[in-house]
Amino acid sequence: MIDDRIEAQRIADELEEPVARAGELARKLGLTPYPVNYWIVDYDEMNELIAYGGFQERYPHWRWGMAYDRQRKQSQFLGGKAFEIVNNDNPSHAFLQESNSLADQKAVITHVEAHADFFANNEWFGLFTDGEESSQDPAAAEMLARHAETIREYMRDPEIDRNEVEQWIDHVLCLADTIDQHRPYSPTVTDDETDLDAADPDERLEELDLSEDITRQVFDDEWRDAQVEDEARSFPATPEKDVLAFLREHGRQYDEAAGKAVEMTDWQKDVLEIVRREAYYFAPQKMTKVLNEGWASYWESLMMVGEGFASAEEFVTYADHMSKVLGSGGLNPYKLGFELWQHVENLANRREVVERLLRVEGITWRNFQEAVDFEAVQSALAPPAWIEDVPGHLEEIDPDDPRVDADALERARNGDLDVETYPWAVLSYEGLVRRHYSLVKPQNRGFLSRIGQPQLERISRYLFDDSRYDSVEAALSDVDYARGWDRMREIRQSHNDVTFIDEFLTDEFVEENDYFAYEHSQQTDDFRVSSTDPGDVKRKLLLQFTNFGKPTVVVEDGNYDNAGELLLAHRYNGIVLDIEQATDVLERAFELWGRPVNLLTIDKEYDDSEIEVARRQDREPEPIEVGRRLRYDGQEVTVDEVPWEMVEHLAATDVDYDTTPEEWLD
Repeated sequence: MIDDRIEAQRIADELEEPVARAGELARKLGLTPYPVNYWIVDYDEMNELIAYGGFQERYPHWRWGMAYDRQRKQSQFLGGKAFEIVNNDNPSHAFLQESNSLADQKAVITHVEAHADFFANNEWFGLFTDGEESSQDPAAAEMLARHAETIREYMRDPEIDRNEVEQWIDHVLCLADTIDQHRPYSPTVTDDETDLDAADPDERLEELDLSEDITRQVFDDEWRDAQVEDEARSFPATPEKDVLAFLREHGRQYDEAAGKAVEMTDWQKDVLEIVRREAYYFAPQKMTKVLNEGWASYWESLMMVGEGFASAEEFVTYADHMSKVLGSGGLNPYKLGFELWQHVENLANRREVVERLLRVEGITWRNFQEAVDFEAVQSALAPPAWIEDVPGHLEEIDPDDPRVDADALERARNGDLDVETYPWAVLSYEGLVRRHYSLVKPQNRGFLSRIGQPQLERISRYLFDDSRYDSVEAALSDVDYARGWDRMREIRQSHNDVTFIDEFLTDEFVEENDYFAYEHSQQTDDFRVSSTDPGDVKRKLLLQFTNFGKPTVVVEDGNYDNAGELLLAHRYNGIVLDIEQATDVLERAFELWGRPVNLLTIDKEYDDSEIEVARRQDREPEPIEVGRRLRYDGQEVTVDEVPWEMVEHLAATDVDYDTTPEEWLD
């Protein structure tokens, strides 16, 4: 144990300098991260932290052990390697595995600084703190620790069965993603005026304990019918997406002994709200996986390669690290996000240059490709030699140049700054912008010239003639080299994965990066490429990221058929529900409602003859869409076909994903 502590301290001492310099460089690059506390942990501790979602303490439950075991086996048998984990908190806490190489640790540190910047600035993360009255900071570690202690106290209570607490958590967790992630979190308040039992006159008469003769004489059928007619009501007024909140406000538990729904206990309400609050806290991370991991990978690469944080001896190790992160198969959020951020930067920088060139006398959107010497433009955009090689031009750098950090320059000339290791320290933000300008990088040198006529016409249409240039040289002298990074920070602030992909997964991006859509074929009963059309690729991706990639289910009626039953509805987007999983959800929802639970959805049916014809014609068969209602009454699940009119409103129409948090909140 002492040797372990000594080794951890040695690694921590070795990382002190990279941590300080990475934070300094991140801020020079325009990032504004939360402060980050770094911790050195061993293999088992890292697996435990990953299982706990990046925190050291969570409430007691078997799922953490399952997640730990899965992570451990993935590392042991599948070759997976845990580089880091960082949580959304202020300050953020990052955990580094002690067995990783120094090159890996440096990569993790630069990656983490960008994550902490994303946490601090993305408005979707702000939705959680907007709903918390006490603070505008997440204070997540404290919140989760309070939750853990509260649930432990319930489990220790001699009047509460520990197994019942754990089983109740199971029920709630099954519905944990049925929240409205586009709204700020706010605690639910039970509506004491809502009495679902009041809708059943027979139950109310039973509670009065009257004789059968009096009941028959005074409360006849006419009275019963009037009660049902007067009290028949549906709620909520509009579909409620936060199913957990609705269940917390109006739900009951089913009492088997009494054979009916009864009030939830205080501990059940409390646990339900705890799981709901944590679902809201973790929702932004699920909504921004591509955006956030791509952002962190972009700045990590810039710092490690572009600014030499990976030394010559460490570069091969780092290249292997990055290839594993970006090279894994399937839908890789790191790779997709990294490439999209590069595309965003290039688009913004290209538009800036094109806008300048279109103001040059004699250059129009019609003759742009012939009139512009792109090689000459590339040369003019390239950074001066002293910015590319700071150590080699140290004595000739002008301290009054806005691209220079004058204080750092003086320290470098006095020998108080290792300019060979940290050349970026001598540059200001403006200098770093020029040093890393995307359009002059070798991999992007053709990006400017590839702009199409429709794009040129569109840009030209919105240009004002208030600033004209006599020459290309004059136009390029006014180029704002920071436009790409400025645009990236704007997007980082307001977007989530769905809006990011919808706006920036352009036709040009799909074609240049060879993206395609694939799906399961009813014809061949396997997976195959379904399309390379950019529109199809975008739609496929949007479906995978909308609502965490899970079906959207809302509450349509809390008094369905005036019987106190719950009616849920699946907002159908062309993908049918897995009936087995839907059944499990209904059974869990029943435990939180106390009465039968219904679910409306749209299903697809395939006619055998249509499948055979499609196979002969080498095409996919056309499905028939039908309405279905699943119902669980506490004993069994029934599935019935319903008239199309009952489910027609559930079929998705065109959805505008190009929105920001402010528009969602209108």
